[in-house]
Amino acid sequence: MASLLLRQRRVSALGVSRILQADNGDSFRLRLESKFETFASIGVMIRKYSSGKSAAKFDFTDLTCPHTWYPNARKKNRKVFLHVGPTNSGKTYHALKRLESSPSGIYCGPLRLLAWEVSKRLNKAKVPCDLITGQEKEEVDGAKHKAVTVEMADVTADYDCAIIDEIQMLGCKTRGFSFTRALLGIAADELHLCGDAAAVALIQELLKVTGDDVQVESYERLSPLVPLEVPLGSFSNIRTGDCIVTFSRKEIYQLKKRIESRGKHLCSVVYGSLPPETRTRQATMFNDTSSEFDVLVASDAIGMGLNLNISRVIFSTLKKFDGFEMRDLTVPEIKQIAGRAGRYGSKFPMGEVTCLDADDLPLLHSSLKSPSPILEQAGLFPSFDLIFMYSRLQPKRGLYQILEHFIENAKLSENYFIANCEEQLKVAAVIDELPLRLQDKYLFCISPVDMNDEISSQGLTQFAENYAKKGLVHLREIFTPGTLQVPKTHSALKELESIHKVLELYVWLSFRLEDSFPDRELASSQKAICSLLIEEFLERLGWQKPTSRRLTSSATLNSLFANKRRHYLCD
Repeated sequence: MASLLLRQRRVSALGVSRILQADNGDSFRLRLESKFETFASIGVMIRKYSSGKSAAKFDFTDLTCPHTWYPNARKKNRKVFLHVGPTNSGKTYHALKRLESSPSGIYCGPLRLLAWEVSKRLNKAKVPCDLITGQEKEEVDGAKHKAVTVEMADVTADYDCAIIDEIQMLGCKTRGFSFTRALLGIAADELHLCGDAAAVALIQELLKVTGDDVQVESYERLSPLVPLEVPLGSFSNIRTGDCIVTFSRKEIYQLKKRIESRGKHLCSVVYGSLPPETRTRQATMFNDTSSEFDVLVASDAIGMGLNLNISRVIFSTLKKFDGFEMRDLTVPEIKQIAGRAGRYGSKFPMGEVTCLDADDLPLLHSSLKSPSPILEQAGLFPSFDLIFMYSRLQPKRGLYQILEHFIENAKLSENYFIANCEEQLKVAAVIDELPLRLQDKYLFCISPVDMNDEISSQGLTQFAENYAKKGLVHLREIFTPGTLQVPKTHSALKELESIHKVLELYVWLSFRLEDSFPDRELASSQKAICSLLIEEFLERLGWQKPTSRRLTSSATLNSLFANKRRHYLCD
């Protein structure tokens, strides 16, 4: 199917090592509109350091004082509130109440799903709130509040109140620098940081040099979480409200089939490569007490971003492949996932957690009793300004060599580490030979492409080539609208998920190169159809032994999908 939709397929990675770990998150997705945040005027810097003699005197690889990159934030005497506690403790709720009552503010979350949820919540409370993520921008008349993914945080604006959610992610090897940027750079009178207590000492240390007033507010879990002494045993012991967690797409569908074959339950599924809209609707279906989909089979994607009414979390395994090796889950990973059981205010006031295998119970129990390891360093990555100025010292090098050399020579204080940019280096290796400006190459490198996904990498390569040749990229040049269809096999489903990534990439580029990528509406409508077709596949997978009631539901669902497809095609 994908070969018919994406034309002129080419080899994508140009020999870049396959051992480099992919990053499926929002890594390095910065707003180029605020790329001048590091320096007051890049024009002044260019003039000042245009000669080799002057440039040699200024070390662009010196990243030891990142707090000085954000003069707007340094002008404020910020009050910083650390809301720390376990999952389901109400820490984010209290911060959001403060945001809601403030004249202006911004919420920064790690996931689009979280930004959507906060935007919806504030607008429902009659507090106009814009939604800004890498793939969408929904502006509300009169809004003085924004809900954004953390990479989209505007560090040039002033706010009365700001929230950074899941602040412990500043220690993430790939995305941590975006949380550090928000922490040091957001100019707000009040800055509320929500997350794990493991980040407290590091944040206090980082903010010693900023002059901010830091207060720590600790929270306890609102509903009990009980680690069971016995494993699940037989799959006949599965019950309504259960969530079985595994760490591969193949195993998710195997477990779904195994549970549904007994004829007692239907399973919703949630995993990382599903489109966010599909994940949301799968979660909604699971949460709906009138739905027949009363069991959830999921990956660690449930750890954050979805409100789920889970009674019991069941780990199918406590090992996962992290891109390099098969390893045990860490204490924070186990606690984050297990903590999703027994959501406060749901029909399951007490959460339970266990494993399929009795051999995994000791690690589960010890992890839940252990504190998360204290974070020691926060992520950093150079802005485009620094990369641009550094490139002037090496005018004959491509972006790959510039990035690689910069990272090798970067100077850091003991509180920081340089972010993992292997995914960006893979993109740079592909596009370095194209006749593009450095800022265009940088833009493609920070785009949400999965270079370990062949179809996704082909999409980026073709977009970059067409942009280099003509400065104009029409979606129809590589994609044929109207040919999408419900996948019939798991391999076809995987291809459709990859096509969704390509369409999402086009939308992302259209927000940054609007004149050159003019087909945003077409890409968005086809992306929505992808999500619906994936959902239809997931729904049909649940009707392997249909009853009359399920057939009625299926007919209704098919009608709904048909109507929605017509709507998007007409648009």
